[in-house]
Amino acid sequence: MIKEALQYITDLKEAAMNPKVLEINGRTYCDRRLNPYDKEPMAQPIGASTLTALVDYIKNCSGELRSGMICHVESPVKVSLYSGLTQERKRENLFECNAIVPKFRFDSWYDQESFLIEMRADFVSAGDLETILKIAGNVQSGSTKNCVDDGVSQQTTIKSGVASRADIIPPNPACLTPYRTFLEIPQPDGLFVFRIGEQKGEPCFKIVKAEGGLWRNQAMQYIKSYIEQQLEEIDMADSITIIA
Repeated sequence: MIKEALQYITDLKEAAMNPKVLEINGRTYCDRRLNPYDKEPMAQPIGASTLTALVDYIKNCSGELRSGMICHVESPVKVSLYSGLTQERKRENLFECNAIVPKFRFDSWYDQESFLIEMRADFVSAGDLETILKIAGNVQSGSTKNCVDDGVSQQTTIKSGVASRADIIPPNPACLTPYRTFLEIPQPDGLFVFRIGEQKGEPCFKIVKAEGGLWRNQAMQYIKSYIEQQLEEIDMADSITIIA
């Protein structure tokens, strides 16, 4: 009896492990997750941080491309190269670009020295940058107590000479051009609010976005135009659709 019981249990296990295939309304179903042996393998995407690398790949590795390629500008800092649909209605991601941009902390207070360094490193020298740097570099400890703030603009007293002082109204909103997309394209400028404050008796500063994110659309169009111009010379340019 024990031998028969063990054999019965073994048969139940084998029956449970065997997949069951059902045909319902012309479609085939299985109670096990099976991977078909003839499934088309997909390549892992190549990663890069520049648009130049993407263009070089398309120009020099055309043999790896499928028909109906799509270059998708997903954001100002990410571009992906996808194939057309396979027989399984999937797309192969062959190349992926992720821009390396400075991490300036908008809407956060910086002390005077850190603010001056970050503004020089993370912004293009254009627009109102020099004016803001001049103001931030000359504000003295205690002068922010005399800062007049009407909620829109500020007026503060800065040192303009050895002993003389001058009242300065910073530009608000200020036109600035931070590095926030791929370096191969023009950096879109935007409007920002420049604020002056005080922490522990020392002046501090911050930059607040005041543009509603419109720069993103502009940057993505710049990326699209750049890729289109770089691919004009190759034969298969018409087979690559660029969307942004």
